[in-house]
Amino acid sequence: MKLDLDSDKAGFQERPITRHQGAQARSLVDAVVEEVPVALVFNGLSHAVMMVTPRDLQPFAMGFALTEGLVAKASDIFDIEVREHARSFELDITIATGDFVQLKQQRRSMAGRSGCGVCGVESLALLDLQPERIVAAPLHADGGMQPAIAIAVSQLGQYQDLMRATGGVHAAAWCDASGNVLRVCEDVGRHNALDKLIGHLALEGVDMQRGFVFMSSRASYELVRKAARMHIPMLATISAPSTLAIDIAIEAGIKLVSFCRQDGCVEYT
Repeated sequence: MKLDLDSDKAGFQERPITRHQGAQARSLVDAVVEEVPVALVFNGLSHAVMMVTPRDLQPFAMGFALTEGLVAKASDIFDIEVREHARSFELDITIATGDFVQLKQQRRSMAGRSGCGVCGVESLALLDLQPERIVAAPLHADGGMQPAIAIAVSQLGQYQDLMRATGGVHAAAWCDASGNVLRVCEDVGRHNALDKLIGHLALEGVDMQRGFVFMSSRASYELVRKAARMHIPMLATISAPSTLAIDIAIEAGIKLVSFCRQDGCVEYT
């Protein structure tokens, strides 16, 4: 597969603003995160339109296909072509015949938004809330879980270039068992950021059972569901979890840790 990894693309635009502070008003230029429609097309069949920050689009397509269960493994994706239009992108993804047959059988209409992972699902029966039981062994960090969390918290900020520029994106970080941050992806949508991260890890052949994901967001159910599909043993987040996120984590055997700070965290499973 020929890849054009666009991690270096800005992901923001400069827009004129007027900053008001007290009685003063100043005309300035501000960096604003990009959010554009991105259509995912599998073997010529349109599947979904997501609102995405247009960087890391090929890893995003890879991660989306894997975490949504559209392909069984990364090698079932043969090609990802990015087509840029005036105000949108199209990702043409070529997948194995068997996966495509299953995709057509399970086809659903889905229009995604940055804050919602199931917008457009046609019926409750199509919601996949039964996670696989992960096969990864429990994550054992040197010195325990809390020191690993503290390291991840202390390191994440230095990798959040888009957040520093705009103040308006989520980050998904891949950490080793000791908490060292090895890769970070950012996006206007938290589940998009996770898909981008997982796509990168899959493309690089990283063993996702030997580390954990740390996210700058709350722990929503779709994040846990995606982690379960990839057999990631632990998901850590800065903000709170939802009840469904906790329930799915328990069922999947994932360690879910939230309210992560350098001096503490809350374990829910």
